[in-house]
Amino acid sequence: MVERVRALLRMAEDPAVTDAESQAFTAKAAELMTRHAIAEAEARAQRGEEAESVSRLDFPVSGVGGHGKARVKALAGIAAAFGCQSAVRGNTSANTERTLIIVGTVSALDSLRVLLPSITLQMEASARFTARNHIADLRELRNLDRSALAGERTRFYRSFIRAYGYAVAERIREFRARLQEEPAAGGTGSGSGEESAPTGADLVLRSDVDRVKEDFQRRFPQLKPTRPERTHHRAGARAGYLRGRSAQLGMETAVGGDGAGRLPGGE
Repeated sequence: MVERVRALLRMAEDPAVTDAESQAFTAKAAELMTRHAIAEAEARAQRGEEAESVSRLDFPVSGVGGHGKARVKALAGIAAAFGCQSAVRGNTSANTERTLIIVGTVSALDSLRVLLPSITLQMEASARFTARNHIADLRELRNLDRSALAGERTRFYRSFIRAYGYAVAERIREFRARLQEEPAAGGTGSGSGEESAPTGADLVLRSDVDRVKEDFQRRFPQLKPTRPERTHHRAGARAGYLRGRSAQLGMETAVGGDGAGRLPGGE
């Protein structure tokens, strides 16, 4: 399973593939790891073993370009879609590296440890390409000086990254919601017509979320919410969101379905 995941991510990171193909490879890897984790949890339950433990992952986030807060926002949203909770250390406006502290089940953290670097690579490449084209168009259409163009690129880039992460997280949540509706691997019920207790993916995912919340509150009882960035660029947010939703994720997420096309904040 691990080798299949790494092979998918290598294809996703190949510069020769399209943005849509890259996202599809990444999402197929995420689906594979999620299904594997649920199957393992069900097997442990059938053997009468305890649920897997909750742990912590410290993920470094670059501050290059002054975009560190936007990157944290995007990656924290993706971690939340996996049922994790996160805090951040050193999240200033400087160009320095900061740390995203993610609390989740061992399997969720294993998935994020593999996926986040790949998603970051794809997100940054897409943001650079789209921002470069946006600025090139502005140069032709408007008489802006170098300072104005630099400010425009910064706002566009940050909004793109935040919206990209929002879109990817949204699609992961949709996939996990469908998993919760699937019956347990062992069958579809007793056939007695009585409503049975929740089983399978639904039970695993809901239990994991509750345990992660409890552990996170114990680790960070005095945590203050981070302040959102005030910069917003409508075109950058729309471009990032559409890039994040532009292809099937390998999770049977239909583009244009419920929730698709709606930007964060109602844009």
